[in-house]
Amino acid sequence: MGAGARVGLHADTITVRGGRPLNGRIELKGAKNLVTKAMVASLLGDTPSVLKDVPDISDVRVVRGLLDVHGVKISDGEEDGELHLDPSAVETAHMADIDAHAGSSRIPILFCGPLLHKLGEAFIPDLGGCRIGDRPIDYHLDVLRTFGAVVEKLPSGIRLSAPTGLRGAKIELPYPSVGATEQVLLTAVRSEGITELRGAAIEPEIMDLINILQKMGAIISVDTDRVIRIEGVASLTGYSHRALFDRNEAASWAAAALATEGDIFVGGARQSEMLTFLNVYRKVGGGFEIHEDGIRFFHPGTELNPVIIETDVHPGFMTDWQQPLVVALTKARGVSIVHETVYEKRFGFVDALVEMGATIQIHRECLGGQACRFGQRNFNHSAVISGPSKLHGANIVVPDLRGGFSHLIAALSAEGESRVSNVGIISRGYERFLQKLELLGADFTAEG
Repeated sequence: MGAGARVGLHADTITVRGGRPLNGRIELKGAKNLVTKAMVASLLGDTPSVLKDVPDISDVRVVRGLLDVHGVKISDGEEDGELHLDPSAVETAHMADIDAHAGSSRIPILFCGPLLHKLGEAFIPDLGGCRIGDRPIDYHLDVLRTFGAVVEKLPSGIRLSAPTGLRGAKIELPYPSVGATEQVLLTAVRSEGITELRGAAIEPEIMDLINILQKMGAIISVDTDRVIRIEGVASLTGYSHRALFDRNEAASWAAAALATEGDIFVGGARQSEMLTFLNVYRKVGGGFEIHEDGIRFFHPGTELNPVIIETDVHPGFMTDWQQPLVVALTKARGVSIVHETVYEKRFGFVDALVEMGATIQIHRECLGGQACRFGQRNFNHSAVISGPSKLHGANIVVPDLRGGFSHLIAALSAEGESRVSNVGIISRGYERFLQKLELLGADFTAEG
């Protein structure tokens, strides 16, 4: 079994000998942020669905397990990454089975709308800690109540029912939340009447989910002012769909090429969904070439430039793009500023970079061009990166998905040896990433 195959949900460690450029070609599959929701959407159909370019990542395995305990028959197709999903025998799952497969994932909340339509009831286990009852979960429950769902909090979790069915509603989001938009779409398509969602997220993954739902028979229109209207239908069929490529993974490998002074061809990446990233990449001094079958990202051999970045919802600069790019910005000559406006606690990963020799200061103030919703709430959400810095090896514990890949990039670009622990988290969103590193010539050893 190859090193990449061994990296799953368990805490694993790799030893990285850095300072070597990453050169070569890797291939992308579908976006994590789409395929998991597309798999849930299959519950809405009365006939089987086929989803292609599904990556072999742990988040997909979680959803596959949850669908299985709900009676969805899943089989692999002839093509690598092809799933066949048959919802004809959907049934209520036991709370313990849902809990066993969900782990720390919030994905069970997105099952609720489809299951309420299919079975008239849905369950969410008590996931423990702050994962149940915190504001994101409560907001999902409020949305479901708006459609007519009855929410009962039980000792073991939450039961939802729809004694009179679900009805269309008028909903306005205070912030263009991707998760809330997905919840509305998956619930509204089979609710009686018309749903109007204002302040919706319009990320490419959301638009591809709408494409899937339309293939199934949904009636959905999207206005230019973030308004989505859904006309509910009585039934839906299955779909056949090739998933949108993972633009977050593409941006991560692009940042790795820049940080390691390498040259990486990212097969499957497309220009249109990465327009904003490509503009910033060019300002930093990175080189890229657009090809029919992907995008080549490379370090041009000249000094990198400092930049000012503010993350935002689409079509702005994605929050998932900033963490890998921060590593490359430690190599730029001058002072870069990154103002995070999407997640309030996304700079914890820089502690390891500072330990490795980076000069990064974190601030509570809004250091970008505009104030944001975190500015008065005492969150460290602005970073000042001074460079160029020579990074050196260190012992690193991966904290989360994007921060973990950023730490991996830092270790690959640093002089000397780094020991990176808990890399299993990275497999949540990066398919066979150790195999890809081998293809690119990285020097590392995987442990257990």
